Amino acid sequence: MEEHLDQDPRAASVAFGKRLRELRAEHGLSQDDLADRTDVHPTAIGRLERGSREPRLTTILRIARGMDVEPGALLDKLEISPDKI
Repeated sequence: MEEHLDQDPRAASVAFGKRLRELRAEHGLSQDDLADRTDVHPTAIGRLERGSREPRLTTILRIARGMDVEPGALLDKLEISPDKI
């Protein structure tokens, strides 16, 4: 049976965190840099990247604005981790 991210909030949070970390690295930003640009606490960014915190829409919008990307870029290419399959 194929698992979908919309059916597993934990897997979705982990996938979002992985995507956030990738985009942040592509933009050459540290977690502190991103926090300064977004008014999202660095601890919260770390939790988001580890998948231990589910992102709110307002947080996604702040992060997208802080990285100068469309919000969809944070949700594009989300995949279930191989260890979840």
